[in-house]
Amino acid sequence: MRTTALLLLTIAAAPVVAQTATPATTKTMATKAGSAVADIRSHWRTMSGYVLQSAVDVPEAKYAFKPTPEVRSFGELIAHVAGAQSMFCAMALGEKAPPEDAVSAKSKADLIAAMKQSNQNCERAYAQSDASVSANVDVFGEQHTRLYALMMNATHDAEHYGNIITYMRINGMVPPSSKR
Repeated sequence: MRTTALLLLTIAAAPVVAQTATPATTKTMATKAGSAVADIRSHWRTMSGYVLQSAVDVPEAKYAFKPTPEVRSFGELIAHVAGAQSMFCAMALGEKAPPEDAVSAKSKADLIAAMKQSNQNCERAYAQSDASVSANVDVFGEQHTRLYALMMNATHDAEHYGNIITYMRINGMVPPSSKR
């Protein structure tokens, strides 16, 4: 009986509490929500940061490592992510996109440099306003918003960071996201 009474009191009080929100409180809640671009940029920065840190952490001798012969080596995976980032971010900017396999670097130092360069390219794309990213662009022959291209990029980075985690764990290494 007490539980029922407490539940009814809580339900009855909810509208009163909701009505006491001040304009300042409402503004603070809206500000905390952020913008669409800011939200996806935050996710992308986390994922691309993990990929870059992985590239730094893995010894050059392991850049040729493949868990199975059918998949990319670790180095090929870093090159793929760097190339794909440049491609997706060019799409999001409405620029001519380079091919995703444009990164042909092989050494650890060159692949880290390619990843850093692709991150710089993407910073421009993720700096667009919410209004700008509502414009349509060509994404693999289909019309989508620029925001869609940015989301594809962040998702692609996260997908391949999952591969990277596996490669690192197989080699007895701790991935960046587990070091906290």
